[in-house]
Amino acid sequence: MSFSIAGKTAIVTGGANGIGLAIGRHFADAGANVVFADMDEKRLVNELGEHADDSNIRYFAGDLRERLTVANLLSATLDAFDQVDILVNGSRQVIPSDPLDADDDSVRTLLNQNLMPALRLSQLIAKRMIKQADGNEESPAGSIINLSSIAARRTHPDLMAYSVSTAALDQMTRSLAVALAPNRIRVNSIALGSVMSASLQSTLKENRDFREDIEKHTPLARIAAPTELVETAQFLASDAAGFMTGQILTIDGGRTLLDPVAAPAH
Repeated sequence: MSFSIAGKTAIVTGGANGIGLAIGRHFADAGANVVFADMDEKRLVNELGEHADDSNIRYFAGDLRERLTVANLLSATLDAFDQVDILVNGSRQVIPSDPLDADDDSVRTLLNQNLMPALRLSQLIAKRMIKQADGNEESPAGSIINLSSIAARRTHPDLMAYSVSTAALDQMTRSLAVALAPNRIRVNSIALGSVMSASLQSTLKENRDFREDIEKHTPLARIAAPTELVETAQFLASDAAGFMTGQILTIDGGRTLLDPVAAPAH
C-alpha cells in the first residue's frame, strides 16, 4: 500500500516556519489540500503568499489559544475544501524554566501553548471527521498527528515546563486514540529530538556551543533538517498506517539511547 494522501485535506498548525512549514509543503506536493495555520501572519504571507491562489494551498493567521480562533480555522478550511481528513498539531514553543522558582509560570504558559490548542482543535476536528464519515463504516474517518518531543521522557531541569507540556501531549495522544478508535479516527505522535526548528535555530544563534553539545549527545552526531520528518508524517496520515493508533514514534538520531540527564532535549 502506498502512502498516498492525494485529494485529502490537511490542517497543519505551526505552519509558518520550520517543521510545520516543511510538512505542509510536502503534503501539498503529495496532492493534499493544505491549510497552513499560524499566529505569525507576516511569515505566512512571506512563505506562502505567492501560493495563495494555488488550488490546494491556503493559509490562516490567528492565535489558536483562543477558542473562537480554533472554530474559525475549521470554518475557513471547510469554506475552502469542504472537508478535513488530516490534522497535524505542529505548533510548539520552548522556553527555559526554573523548577525551584515558585513564581515561574512557565508550566502554565507552555500547557496553554503546547497542549490546550492541540486538544481543542483535535476535539473539534474529530467531530467534523465523524460527521463526514456518517453512514460509511468501512473507510478511515481521519488521522490526527501530534508533534511532541523526547523531552517528554527525559530529565533536564531547565526544560521542566517544556517536558511537562510534551508529556501531557503524549498522554493526550493515547487517550484520544482510545476514545476515537470506534469512529475510525487514528491519533499518533512524533517525538522529535534535535530538528532545525525556528526555536532551535534562534537558540543556536545565541549560543554557538549548543550545537556541539547536541551533536556530542546524538549518536548520528548532527541536527536533523525538517524535511527528514515529512515522510513519517505522510505515512501516519495515509491509509498505510490504518492499523496504527496511540503510538509515539521517535525521530531523534539515537539520542534517547544514551539518555544522559544533562543533555539538551530540543
